[in-house]
Amino acid sequence: MQAGPLRPAAGAALAGGVVLAGYATLIRPRLLRWGATDQEVAEALPGDEVVAQPRYQTTHAVTIHAPAGQVWPWLVQLGQGRGGLYSYDWLENLFGLGFRSANRILPELQQLQVGDQVWLAPRDSGMPLWYQVLDIQPPQALVLGPHGDREEALAQGLPWPTWTFVLRELGDGSTRLIVRMCSDFKPTLLGLLANKYGLEPVHFAMERKMLLGIKQRAEQAAAT
Repeated sequence: MQAGPLRPAAGAALAGGVVLAGYATLIRPRLLRWGATDQEVAEALPGDEVVAQPRYQTTHAVTIHAPAGQVWPWLVQLGQGRGGLYSYDWLENLFGLGFRSANRILPELQQLQVGDQVWLAPRDSGMPLWYQVLDIQPPQALVLGPHGDREEALAQGLPWPTWTFVLRELGDGSTRLIVRMCSDFKPTLLGLLANKYGLEPVHFAMERKMLLGIKQRAEQAAAT
């Protein structure tokens, strides 16, 4: 009498296991390293030392047919209330983030230095979504990182992340843009779901669009 109800549950559990296994082996590795070479994934980048043992890490990359010096200005003006993120503005704005990605280099936003804040939400929104500039090496590397106290952030269920942008010229007028995110967080079930598995597809989609948005803008500017 009890076997009937258990069979659908067992079938659902088996199907769920197959889906998770497929995601882990076929989809997830591609999300974590879209566009990046084996060397770019394995090598150390500026900012890695801030989150020495990340629970979540991605390395994404794209080739841009423009010199590093013409790509760099687009990176310097990243942020809400600045040049935007060159991603899906409409999606970000569904959450009230107020993004409007620039289609030109903004001279008034080209002065960025260590300690400056790069916001991902309006400053008056009550959401403390911002990075601090930890390192800046024009036109090669920009490291955005956490602020405040690490242990306090983790205790509050907040991540402790870095977001690194590296430009490398290829010698033929093209540049590799490599972007790495490293993050640590409290390894609770909620923490894993929110900061790792739940974040992965969203982070991949938004960052892929951002890299392609920077590529498009830099190449168009270089061509003119």
